Amino acid sequence: MTPAARIQAAIDILEGLSASRLPADRFIREFFRARRYAGSKDRAAVAERVYDVFRHRASYAWRMNSETPRALVIASLLCEGTEVPSLFTGDGYGPALLNDSELAALVAPPGEPAKHIKGEYPQFLQGELARAFGEHASLEMGAMLERAPVDLRVNTLKAERDEVIAALQTEGFDAQPTRYSPIGIRLPFATRGLEQSKSFLSGAFEFQDEAAQIAVLLAGAKPSTKVLDLAAGAGGKALALAAAMRNIGELTAHDIDEGRLRQIAPRAHRAGISIIQTHTGPRPPGRPYDLVFLDAPCSGSGTWRRQPENKWRLTPERLDELNALQDMLLDQAAARAAGKARVVYATCSILPRENEDRIAAFLERHPTFKLLPASESWSESTDRRPPLGLGDYLRVTPLVDEMDGFFTAVLARA
Repeated sequence: MTPAARIQAAIDILEGLSASRLPADRFIREFFRARRYAGSKDRAAVAERVYDVFRHRASYAWRMNSETPRALVIASLLCEGTEVPSLFTGDGYGPALLNDSELAALVAPPGEPAKHIKGEYPQFLQGELARAFGEHASLEMGAMLERAPVDLRVNTLKAERDEVIAALQTEGFDAQPTRYSPIGIRLPFATRGLEQSKSFLSGAFEFQDEAAQIAVLLAGAKPSTKVLDLAAGAGGKALALAAAMRNIGELTAHDIDEGRLRQIAPRAHRAGISIIQTHTGPRPPGRPYDLVFLDAPCSGSGTWRRQPENKWRLTPERLDELNALQDMLLDQAAARAAGKARVVYATCSILPRENEDRIAAFLERHPTFKLLPASESWSESTDRRPPLGLGDYLRVTPLVDEMDGFFTAVLARA
């Protein structure tokens, strides 16, 4: 592909994503599956352009006074110092000639950008982010623009962390232990080929951010107990909980999406796990459990480093829907917590209205429950140094803790 053809491909992908709910990485894969002529370097360059636009969409739209995919790509080129007209010639498979408004925007940059534009986030979230981070909001949002590393969770049913690190290093991977999780491994963001490594194929590790590993650690799952993973999705937390249980006991993975639940069986087989039963439907089984783990559907705002497109798909109306869903699922979790059973609520969100606000509302609705300090749950599980964001809750961010933004609360009946 010529440089101009790469630019047009990025514009085409952004236009397609504007009408799609697919994750950007999946959409890009399908786009190039139908265009076999694009080489690996072409695909990488186009994908990087698309993700750059999503990371900087607010400032690029401000720079061009337009939110069209074409304008956003032009702004990305301006940011690089590229001579834009040389790529917009209308020749071959490249983009059409610049129009009058685009030419005017090239030579007439706007004035001082607003706070949300500098921070690259939707304007309607400005108050919520101020609640979350106060005067540090701009720094936190700046950290969200960086590329996220690759984190792995060692499957302790099959291996120890040191031996997995050694095996990966032998295969040429830059694998290092995570700072806080005792079973985590971290690699640079650009790492490729881990799915073909001997350790992955043998079931020695799964992909999981360090923050999610810590949330499972705080749950305190134990062998010979009954555990419900509510809103289990594709089973990442269920697999981690089963390993913590030493594959002894009963673990029910529930979700309304049967397609996602079907992904659990092959993953569990590779991991050597046999105690997971899946259940689908509008409600989880009505039986009591010793532990209910709820990784609630949320805005995904803590994962904007990995999926920056989701930042611009979020709306105030969608947040309202998510809050109602989170409350409903918490009520379902409480109804299935037997006796002194724990209910662990987790989100990959940095927004207080999905986190602390939901716990406060839950405790008002369920006065027989109390909050167990997450710091105490940490001490019960490990003697390692805790993350800075650990207190009554687990509340971590890329800036402070070098993890995805994540929240966890541990609840139990008083």
